[in-house]
Amino acid sequence: MPARLNHLDSTAIILLVSCCMFWGLQQILVKAVMAEVPPLMQASVRCIGACVLLLLWCRARGIRLFERDGSLWPGLLAGSLFAAEFACIYLGLLFTTASRLTVFLYTSPFWVAALVPLFVKSERLRPMQWLGLACAFVAVAFAMREGLGASSGSATGDLLGLAAGALWGLTTVSIRATGLTRISPEKLLFYQIGTTAVVVPWISLALGETWSFDWSALAWGSVLAQTVIGAFASYLAWMWMLGRYPATKISVFVFLTPLFALLFGTLLLHEAVTTTLLSALGLVTVGIVLVNRRPT
Repeated sequence: MPARLNHLDSTAIILLVSCCMFWGLQQILVKAVMAEVPPLMQASVRCIGACVLLLLWCRARGIRLFERDGSLWPGLLAGSLFAAEFACIYLGLLFTTASRLTVFLYTSPFWVAALVPLFVKSERLRPMQWLGLACAFVAVAFAMREGLGASSGSATGDLLGLAAGALWGLTTVSIRATGLTRISPEKLLFYQIGTTAVVVPWISLALGETWSFDWSALAWGSVLAQTVIGAFASYLAWMWMLGRYPATKISVFVFLTPLFALLFGTLLLHEAVTTTLLSALGLVTVGIVLVNRRPT
């Protein structure tokens, strides 16, 4: 087992930037092929494929996923929250731009900061964290006000993005509050993508989405990238880095994801970038820095 490092080497920096770049691109990949592949079908195929890859990975490495260790019910809770989060993300992209939704999605750290102290008494909010939460509130208010003034139903997508951020935060809180951090990263990931692979296809069919695999090369490429890189490789790489490098140092790189989403949304989908959206993104970034800042 490799020793933990107290600094980021070139391997870590390359992996972190690559992961954040892809996570910023992922919403654009989803939205770009929605005319061919319904959103929840994309989410379903993505997680089903990632489950197969994870099972093969664990078999090759001798990692047991199905032994009894008391994690079943907490794991299913985390998996259900994860499934609901991705349902909101994929449905939200029907109504709003990828860059706008990403801003709302990355309010997740604020939900974690606000809720974790309810379960972990030692993690009370400090004044700087309260200031960070205030920045997030102002950012969401600014962005929501712009969405409510739009005539295209953008507010619905904004609300789904905000719900996804809350569900992401609740997933993190449930993992910490129920002690799921004690199980292997692979098993924790399997609970999340496995539950999504079981639940989301039924939601897709209930909403009347038509399942067909007569896709263009672009659609196949998008879904394949979401599956292999997004739901499998990038998550495993992130979990590997959490076990090898300081979490506080690698978490800073997550701030790049909304910036990449804004860049890719503008370049590839020609999404409009408004002053309000840029201001909201800036406030969210400042807020995340303050919420994650360690006391000196």
